[in-house]
Order: sequence, then structure tokens, then C-alpha cells
Amino acid sequence: MRILVTGSNGFVGKNLVCELRNRGYDDLYLYDVDTDPALLDCYTKDCDFVFHLAGVNRPQDPKEFMEGNYGFTSLLLDSLKRHDNNSPILISSSIQAELDNPYGRSKKAGEDLLLSYSTETGSPVFVFRLPNVFGKWSRPNYNSAVATFCYNIARDLPITVNDPSVVMSLVYIDDVMDSFIRALDNDVLQEGGYCKVPTVHTAKLGTIVDLLHAFKESRKDLSVPNMGNSFERVLYSTYLSYLPEDKFSYPLKMNVDNRGSFTEIIRTEERGQFSVNISRPGITKGNHWHHTKNEKFVVVSGEGHIRFRKIGTEEVIDYAVTGDKLEVVDIPPGFTHNISNTGKTDMVTFMWANEPFDKDKPDTIYEEV
Repeated sequence: MRILVTGSNGFVGKNLVCELRNRGYDDLYLYDVDTDPALLDCYTKDCDFVFHLAGVNRPQDPKEFMEGNYGFTSLLLDSLKRHDNNSPILISSSIQAELDNPYGRSKKAGEDLLLSYSTETGSPVFVFRLPNVFGKWSRPNYNSAVATFCYNIARDLPITVNDPSVVMSLVYIDDVMDSFIRALDNDVLQEGGYCKVPTVHTAKLGTIVDLLHAFKESRKDLSVPNMGNSFERVLYSTYLSYLPEDKFSYPLKMNVDNRGSFTEIIRTEERGQFSVNISRPGITKGNHWHHTKNEKFVVVSGEGHIRFRKIGTEEVIDYAVTGDKLEVVDIPPGFTHNISNTGKTDMVTFMWANEPFDKDKPDTIYEEV
């Protein structure tokens, strides 16, 4: 299938081109503002499908809205008609097409032109009226508040929130891409004559800003977003895509002594605490038990033994562990336990506890195994 993509270097276009190629569509005609205009005639001659994403969002002169969103659409359709090419066309419009402003009127004019073209030629058309689209590669300080907030907050730059109570409707770029590519098989969700993305998120502007600030602070408090919330999950992915390229990493507090080190990586109220423990050769750590707290140990490097004794009994249970055979060892409540490095190199253990450590309620009682 030969696919023409206009606006191929824009936010939506770049994501679409990458995903089309990822799904095996390699015969792509890419057209953007800096493409030789003569190529449009070549591309419209034999393309099998058109993703019409080109448009104007932030012109210096409002009249450029109509020139870009209506005028170029007219050029595109004229070129297709000239070649009697009735290939399907998908156009990315906006929910602002319902509003009486220069941008909305220009998007509505482009929609109407395409619908009339479909009636005249019989070409299938897919008009997507999109709300706010967010995700990686959107241009900050341009036409996406989410992109601007992500970019600025990640860099300690100021942001402006005029009304935090404003409710925004948003669609995530990956969901948009999935809906667009489904149109290649005429599999789209339609409502009122227009196509829509099935998953639409709604959130107050203030809530979005609070989440983004929490994402930034998570590097200090070691929290992670609620991945069970679909909006929070994709907003976090979006935020990370705007990190400064020299700030991908961040330091952790290593608790170091002559036995090795213990470093907390992540702490959550809902899913517990994740840590890395390094033990030097010959070192034994632990010798304590818990009433309710429970843990999981995975030795990822080195070798050693994890020993247990049920409180009130004398039998010692011994588990040999090694980084050459990864396995999880559960640490049940009511068993005093320790972990010993019996090898010649440092032993590295990944540890999970069902709850973050609370110094006021440690639930950790010393007793030798």
C-alpha cells in the first residue's frame, strides 16, 4: 500500500510515520512544509491512502488559518481529482471546528470541503475531530499545554495556569495512532458523522499540573505514579519524554558500612518498597523477623545462603542462592532470617518488602537464626 502523509514532520505526523513503519508499511510518501511542491502531484498520482495531517495552528496572521487548513486541503483534493485518484482520505481536524473562532472556522471549512469531495467522487473519507492530543515529540510552548507544562516543569521553568478548574479532554498519541491505522482497514469508531478515538481522558488543568509536579518529586521521594490509572500512566510516559537529555539519571542514597550497602530504589504505599542490597564476602545480614511485614529476595550476582528459623522452634531451613540461577525466595512473617555471602565476590540481592520502612513502626525484631 502506497501511503501519502501530509504534515509528516509534525507532532502527529512523526508519530504516525514511525508507527506505520513499525507495522510494516514501508512505501510512504512524506510531504511537509519544506517538501518540493512538485512532489505533491507525483504522490497524488498513485497513492492508495492519504493521511492529511498538515495544518496551521499558531500563525502570526489569523488569515493564515484559512490558507493553511482550507487552502492546502483544496490543493490536495484538486491534485487527486486531476489524477482520478479516489483513494480514501483521513483528515485530522479538531473539536474546535464546532467553535466560531478563526482556527475553528478554518478546520470546519477543511472538513466541509473534504465531505463535498467525497460526495462528488465517492472517495471514502475519515474526519477525526480530535481534542487535545498529548504524548512524546509534541512541541512545547506552541500548541500543547501538556507539552509546555512537561517541558517547563522538568527544567524548573515557570508555568502559567490561569484557571486550574478548567476541565480538559485529551487523547494520547498512541491511541490516536491506533485509531488512524485502523482506518486503513475501514475500522473506525464514528459518532455523528465524525470519527473519534475511543479512549478520551478528562482531567482538570490543576490536576494535570499537580501530577506533573509529583512526577518531578518522585525522583526525591522515590514514589512511582499509579500505573493502574490509565491517564496517569500515559501522562508519566509523556513527562519522561521531555526530560533534559543530561538529566535522565538521578542519584540514590546508598547506606554504606563495612558489610556492604543497602539502597532503596522505589517506595510506594500500594506496592511496597524495592531495594538493592550488596553484601561483601563472608558477611551475614539480617537475623530478625516480622509480625506482618513480608519480603522477596532475588540474588542477581554472587552466591550465598538464606536461612530461616520459625520463632519458637529450633530447626534451621537453608536455601542456597546464586546469581547463576535467578529465583525468588519468599520471606514469610514469623520466621527469623538472615542472608550470608558465602562466595568470593560481592553478592547483589534485589529485595522487595510489602510496605515501605516506617521507623515509628518498623515491625523488625532482632533474633539470631
